[in-house]
Amino acid sequence: MDGEISGDELQELLDETEDGDLRIVDIRNPGSFERGHIPGSENIPAPELTDRVEELDGAERVVTVCPKGKSSVQAARLVGSYEGVDGPVESLAGGLTAWDGPIEASEPSSGSGDGSAAPF
Repeated sequence: MDGEISGDELQELLDETEDGDLRIVDIRNPGSFERGHIPGSENIPAPELTDRVEELDGAERVVTVCPKGKSSVQAARLVGSYEGVDGPVESLAGGLTAWDGPIEASEPSSGSGDGSAAPF
């Protein structure tokens, strides 16, 4: 693992990086991911990460994401120990609770409609 990255730094990377150069791995469960995630991120739930880490073969840079930035540190360590990843592996500091950038939903929220349900 190469440390943590701030939300602002991640937003800059998203603005500057071409498709495929940056892989954002959201380790939450699929339901939470569908309710809201960083655009362009992919969902590999934490319990599946060990078995699916080879999906990140050839990645030039990986950022792991979780709700508060704790579990994603462990995920970044696991991904960073995998020899198929070529570049830096970082965790989003503070997780999605500290993310000020855009959030994309995969499906309409089934909440009460008042916008109070957090995506994580």
